[in-house]
Amino acid sequence: MARDKLKIATCQFAVSSSIKRNAGRICNYIEQAKKARADIVHFSECALSGYVGTDFGSYERFDWGLLKAETEKILVLAGKLKIWVVLGSSHRLTEPNKPYNCLYLISDKGRVVDRYDKRFCTSGDLHHYSAGSRFVYFDLNGVRCSLLICFDLRFPEIYRELYKNKVQCVFQSFYNARQSGPSVHTDIMRQTMQCRAATNKMWVSMSNCSAYYSPYPSCVIQPDGKIARQLKFHRAGIMTNTIDANISIYDPMEQFRDMAIKGRLDNGLKKINDPRSKDVKII
Repeated sequence: MARDKLKIATCQFAVSSSIKRNAGRICNYIEQAKKARADIVHFSECALSGYVGTDFGSYERFDWGLLKAETEKILVLAGKLKIWVVLGSSHRLTEPNKPYNCLYLISDKGRVVDRYDKRFCTSGDLHHYSAGSRFVYFDLNGVRCSLLICFDLRFPEIYRELYKNKVQCVFQSFYNARQSGPSVHTDIMRQTMQCRAATNKMWVSMSNCSAYYSPYPSCVIQPDGKIARQLKFHRAGIMTNTIDANISIYDPMEQFRDMAIKGRLDNGLKKINDPRSKDVKII
């Protein structure tokens, strides 16, 4: 793949409480991604471990040994196939600290080279998880990348920090699934992600669990906010998309974004000194 271009395989499947079943789906998609010549394959939030509070009740009897063993198998496969992996899982901390809801960044040498821990947990998450406190940045094929998880999207300040650090592509994993039916998430989640992409000029790979009922499927979003491609509702699947960090794309903020970030919240060329400007009650 040419420099400044990145071929991403974005995956979705019905994550479950079975670590072995999840691992089998993950390994299958890694193999498919390699056949499609992807540079990196992206999975949903808690794709390997399952999502506590939804797929299982608590970590009280959780099989951490099995999770580690299946993670190591995935590492071996990534190294064998020479492909990068963004793997949603749970990371055990020393008790009494609660685990992290995490994304493991696995290199094409089959090693965990970094880990992103969900920074903003929902009130429900906080019963089971510790909140993370650090960003993750990495460069692949000359493309500056970062990792985020689900509820992080509600905080625009996070994306401004990514922009300041010259991030061009965000891998953001979600688990919005196993709901009772349609919800507000259908109308706000991807739309919010489109806003984050457009206002910060970033590509986004958005991977979600596809278990029924999931209010939206996985997608890839362009830096202008347009959804470039998406998977099907409630269907396991994989898609590949090539992002080009140098592509010329609609960006009406380009001239003014840095100025606004620095605190100037208008783009007038000169200060207006006019009585008709100062008196706001006249017509």
